[in-house]
Amino acid sequence: MKNIIVTGSSGNLGRAVVKKFVAEGYRVSGTVLPGDLLPSEIQDDKFEKTVVDLLDENSGEKFVAEIVSKHGEVTAAVLTVGGFAQGNIAATTTADVLKQYKLNFETAYNIARPVFMQMLKQNNGRIFLIGSKPGLTAEAGNGMVAYGLAKSLLLRLAELMNLEAKGKNVVTSVVIPGTIDTPQNRIGMPGADFDNWVRPEDIASVIHYYCTEEAKALREPVIKVYGNA
Repeated sequence: MKNIIVTGSSGNLGRAVVKKFVAEGYRVSGTVLPGDLLPSEIQDDKFEKTVVDLLDENSGEKFVAEIVSKHGEVTAAVLTVGGFAQGNIAATTTADVLKQYKLNFETAYNIARPVFMQMLKQNNGRIFLIGSKPGLTAEAGNGMVAYGLAKSLLLRLAELMNLEAKGKNVVTSVVIPGTIDTPQNRIGMPGADFDNWVRPEDIASVIHYYCTEEAKALREPVIKVYGNA
């Protein structure tokens, strides 16, 4: 059975990814952060949930090692944990930048690094980092300085991983979603046209496609899933 790691498995996107891959027959190892009180609505023998402090490097390495020891190769990893903050340069302190760095980069890197090393050993695997439009261009990140800077690091990380994995069947991609249709975003932007947003389920389907045999020749470093935006 193929194995996948999904961080942030209790979040809107994380839950959609878990459901999609469980339905496709994968064994899914999901992480939740310490203190996460959201109940798991996914009851399936192929899904197991583990509390992991993704801000702690040793905890990330231990978690990946345990998955490998228990289940063998890691087919894919989808790293959905992150956080958002607004603020222009005048309103953004070093502390603000550091907080966003930890939420959006460290939480990804502390899993991506040990997963990447394992995939190099097994000579196959796909890593999906969740980026954002503000991390893709400075224009889109205007007014979201700390958030945009943190997300931009994921793009460079993917580039560096793909350089190190050249000649191997290991690919790291950054998924760039448009506005995701979540209850929180609907509350925060009640006047928006929700039909133009992208559903978490659609993002999950795109990620799954890139894990299939049909997509094995694709090495997309940036995957834009914008919906109708």
